[in-house]
Amino acid sequence: MLGLTSGAVLAAVLQLVVAQLPPTPGSWPHDYPGKPSGDFSPEWQNYFEVKDRLPNVSFPLPRSFAGNIGVNRPGHPNNTLFFWALEKEHGSLTAGADERSDVPWGIWLNGGPGSSSMLGFIYENGPIRMQADGSTRANEYSWDKQADYIWIDQPVGTGWSTADSDGYVHDEDEMGRDFMGFLENLVKVFPSLKERPLYLTGESYAGTYIPYIMKTYFGMANPPVKIAKFAIGDGTIGSEAVFELLPTVTTLETYPQLIGYDTEVFEWFREQEHLCGYDLNLTYPQDGKFPDLQLIPPTDPNRAGFVDFAKRKTAKTPFTRLALAQTHTSSNRVRAVEEHVRLARAAESGDSAALSSREGRSAGVAKRDLSLRSNGTIDTWYGCFLFDEMVEYVLNYTYPWNVHGNSATWEGIDVYQVSDALFPESPIDGSGFFNDPRTRAALHAPTSKDWAGSIWYPFLGDPVNGIDPSVEPMAFLDDLAANASAHNIPIVLYSGNEDSLVAHRGTEVVIQNTTFGGIQGFTRRPSTPWYDDSGARAGIVHQERNWTYVLIEDVGHLVGYNSPPRAHTLLREFILGNNRTGLVTHVDGAVKVLGGEDGALAADALPATAGIYVGAVTTQATVEYPAATRAAWASYIATATVVSAKAAVAAEAGAEAKNAAVGASGASAVAAVAMAGGAFVVSLLVCV
Repeated sequence: MLGLTSGAVLAAVLQLVVAQLPPTPGSWPHDYPGKPSGDFSPEWQNYFEVKDRLPNVSFPLPRSFAGNIGVNRPGHPNNTLFFWALEKEHGSLTAGADERSDVPWGIWLNGGPGSSSMLGFIYENGPIRMQADGSTRANEYSWDKQADYIWIDQPVGTGWSTADSDGYVHDEDEMGRDFMGFLENLVKVFPSLKERPLYLTGESYAGTYIPYIMKTYFGMANPPVKIAKFAIGDGTIGSEAVFELLPTVTTLETYPQLIGYDTEVFEWFREQEHLCGYDLNLTYPQDGKFPDLQLIPPTDPNRAGFVDFAKRKTAKTPFTRLALAQTHTSSNRVRAVEEHVRLARAAESGDSAALSSREGRSAGVAKRDLSLRSNGTIDTWYGCFLFDEMVEYVLNYTYPWNVHGNSATWEGIDVYQVSDALFPESPIDGSGFFNDPRTRAALHAPTSKDWAGSIWYPFLGDPVNGIDPSVEPMAFLDDLAANASAHNIPIVLYSGNEDSLVAHRGTEVVIQNTTFGGIQGFTRRPSTPWYDDSGARAGIVHQERNWTYVLIEDVGHLVGYNSPPRAHTLLREFILGNNRTGLVTHVDGAVKVLGGEDGALAADALPATAGIYVGAVTTQATVEYPAATRAAWASYIATATVVSAKAAVAAEAGAEAKNAAVGASGASAVAAVAMAGGAFVVSLLVCV
């Protein structure tokens, strides 16, 4: 009876958190004293100017302007987008229509969907840096130091943007039209922006927003602005299978600490990668389009709840820790109930193996026993949701994540920055600051709603679940690339090496699947190093035919949050600037890559730092596996990844021989941990 009761609870929760349209509260902008009458014009500059001191901000800020501007959607006068615009120098935003025509300006968008770009303003690339205790300090690497920059909450209803209760966007095409309507009004207030080159930038789910905005832009006979370049960081350009599931093995190569350097576990994941069709072969240039990747759900009868969830897993849940600071996602709640059902069934049936997966964390289990798992077939418990399996493996079995990890809620691991194992994590929450009445009034923000860092955005195009019904941009990227080439608009895609949720491998697949400049993908494998202002290697850069790809070391999903200096250099050199490092050139019939090519970097994975950061809120120590363990892994991986997983399983005899060798390597790695007495290297750090 316990199993039936739990199953009923699961069904109820699934119906509640998945098959229910998120709320659509109505909101509207507030009229503050001095609001001009009539259409938008330069007269509104004085109204929007931020003149009052902001709470807990004791340092000077550049002159700025903030408030709500309509999107021109017929029948929805309350549909507005909230903006906060900063000048690079006094008067640069308020210049006349015929002034500064060659001076760049930029827009920043956070993702979600439903995440406020004001979080980017105070945690990533704006002039205010919010601290864990709620205090603030100046960000010397703020992007407004390089250009006039505007942070915008969108789509309508996000952050401090407003929307009628029936005015939320139906899909991304409507979002694009709204955005262009907003820009039409914005340039009436700041006339110089109409002719000045615009650099459109954003991260995460902005990887969906920006391509649709560009699609709308290219479809207009007379667009309101002149877009000069667009840049997307850690973006959801491909399908979920491409940006989340396919890169799992590459993530394990980057951070083998996630599986305790266990070669047997790695080989098991590689086999699953092949069986699911995720082991795509990237060639330079790419030879033909990649096949469509399928989200294959579990087949175990006890996983009915997950199967139902998996069918909806293309729901665009918040893809950033900025959003998760504000929301406890439905996926976590589904997993929590599902885990309760699984354990209840295990107790009923006497399944000690299932129960030990939870108990193993406190018992110090070193690795998962794969002897009872599928061999040669897709795993029945996870199907092809390899990312989910990796996360739950880590939380159950791998130190230090298994100390606090909860595989039911996914608490205890930062999938946006793998090296961060802080528990609890440093908070990312601007609600105290933005909902302070002094901030609200100073920024001319609405009084009809409270600001929220993220909402589960209710796309009206799906009246049942509120899921974004739009196709992923990868589906029309060839056409978008052709339009970009025709308009001479360069494209920049960048990724943080420590991001496991929207990992760089997915971005590379997107590039190699896209035809631009008459060729599919890059013709050379990215392998040129680039360096930050300190002279340290900052990652890999590659440029061909107006496309730039930048891989950034030692940062995760939130590049500006993890390393403001490197984000600043990225903006200056590769987004606003035209640094030619990594550019493929042809001289006298010979191919030359500026900055050279490093064969050691021409690989699927760029190994990351050995240290994992632990502590509560702030880093108090680093954890490293024994040197012998790391050396054994290095010896193994040097040969294990030179042959694709397809080749490894193509012939039975060859596979058996390889498995024997892998077993020996795995034994060496495990022995290294055992000889070290299970002791990990812990380096205490001075926290400042």
